[in-house]
Amino acid sequence: MSAKYLVTGGAGYIGSVVAQHLLEAGHQVVVLDDLSTGFREGVPEGADFVQADLRETGRHLDASFDAVLHFAASSQVGESVVRPEKYWENNVGGSLALLTAMREAGVRKMVFSSTAATYGEPETVPIPETAPTAPTNPYGATKLAVDHMITSEANAHGLAAVSLRYFNVAGAYGDHGERHDPESHLIPLILQVALGRRDHISVYGDDYPTPDGTCVRDYIHVADLADAHLLALDAATPGEHLICNLGNGNGFSVRQVIDTVRQVTGHPVPARVAERRGGDPAVLVASAATARDRLGWRPRRADLTTIVTDAWDFARRRA
Repeated sequence: MSAKYLVTGGAGYIGSVVAQHLLEAGHQVVVLDDLSTGFREGVPEGADFVQADLRETGRHLDASFDAVLHFAASSQVGESVVRPEKYWENNVGGSLALLTAMREAGVRKMVFSSTAATYGEPETVPIPETAPTAPTNPYGATKLAVDHMITSEANAHGLAAVSLRYFNVAGAYGDHGERHDPESHLIPLILQVALGRRDHISVYGDDYPTPDGTCVRDYIHVADLADAHLLALDAATPGEHLICNLGNGNGFSVRQVIDTVRQVTGHPVPARVAERRGGDPAVLVASAATARDRLGWRPRRADLTTIVTDAWDFARRRA
């Protein structure tokens, strides 16, 4: 059955891919984005577009919407450390305004793009949803605060909500791929080397307690992530706030990612070892058992070669 969805932040990387998936499933989509980090051309063809701040959602949301998928947030960890006020204002203040607009409009279903940064330094790996939440930066702290807000809204007002927590999203889907300014994510940074825009990639530490000494991270294909959001819409239950981690269940080291990019692109990709960055855990891998059990979700594009190949195809089209 066709439904009508509001996608906040739908001009950004993940939001645009989810919006595209919703359209392909036959739904009506309205994208709300202020374009502070998103791109107008990233809004999928067929979606209606509203350029507005999240705090203005009340002017554009009414009872005709079946649900909101919420991606609009500031998301740079480093920036959050030096400009925490921006993150509390945008992420928490904006989300509170959104929840208020939803309540007033009678829209009672939400899927929230959360983050595994809410866990901070993990005590166990893979990380389950029951792990302690102790974020190590304002970005993770603000996302956790929004999760608490959503839980309160579900308990008090019957909101049906699902939060999806994940680490490293990568890959591309058609014309929708990763492009941040500045770029801070490993795969697009390595691809910049392959495209001749950087002369090398920095490896921050090669003496971690991992098989090859470099950090291990859980990479998830953006299209698999989009699948999870659509499944979450079906699984959302009134009065419940379900939290699910998403991941492949196994991680890839920095050196593995570099080697895969070399293989896919045919470029040598020079790498230079640099000092460790503060706060970088050796291994971050999410347990997706709850997503499998409650959503019926399983990643279909879990191999690193597929993830890198799709990202490389998108990067070359934009070169």
